[in-house]
Amino acid sequence: MLGTNARGQRGPGRGVLVSKVLIVDDEPRIRDMLGRVLVGEGHTSVTAADGAEALDRLLSQPVDLVLLDLVMPRRNGLEVLRELRGRGAMPPVIVLSALDDVAATVQALDAGAVDYVNKPFRTAELVARIRRHLATPAPDNAERRYLRAGGIELDLDRRRARVGDATVTLSEREFGLLAHLMRNRGRVCTKGELLHDVWGLDFDPGSNVVEVCIRRLRRRLGDPPIETVRSSGYIFDAD
Repeated sequence: MLGTNARGQRGPGRGVLVSKVLIVDDEPRIRDMLGRVLVGEGHTSVTAADGAEALDRLLSQPVDLVLLDLVMPRRNGLEVLRELRGRGAMPPVIVLSALDDVAATVQALDAGAVDYVNKPFRTAELVARIRRHLATPAPDNAERRYLRAGGIELDLDRRRARVGDATVTLSEREFGLLAHLMRNRGRVCTKGELLHDVWGLDFDPGSNVVEVCIRRLRRRLGDPPIETVRSSGYIFDAD
């Protein structure tokens, strides 16, 4: 049941398939607010107040996407991700958390989350991320451990990259930056986005930390397909 797609009806006046989303958060006001947002987008939702309840629900009914808090009673978000990964096929999971440090982001992505959004979040941005992940088929088990593009195989469990016959162990920032660019390949990632999603910063510190990390990746990986888009950001330009 877990890997079965739940879509089958069309949203009113939208011409798009309705998706079922599981909202997992121990705060009732967050569950209520997210439920209203999803209804406004033409989707349906089910809710769970903690990780244990979420795991039980996912055994009994298919969903297309999960919005998951990290800090919850009984079973926390990381435990939910790891158990889902162990069960086999899993729907895409977007983590919504007030934990805004890089370590929490990397842990969640390593455990199988497809995205990480800090609380408080902008509703329009969250809706766009939900839309993007609902439009992308969930990968199978083998694909979840590795990202492959542009001649690079990134091992999400061991945080290392393989280029040809060479294996490169990456630092936390190098790993997070490369994973973000590869997940968003073909799209320009702005410096502000990278500072937010990889460094956990909601402001530009005025330093060149992104540029320095890009230079290290280029040097260590032997000219990967990471292009600088002048005055915009960076793009992983490869399939």
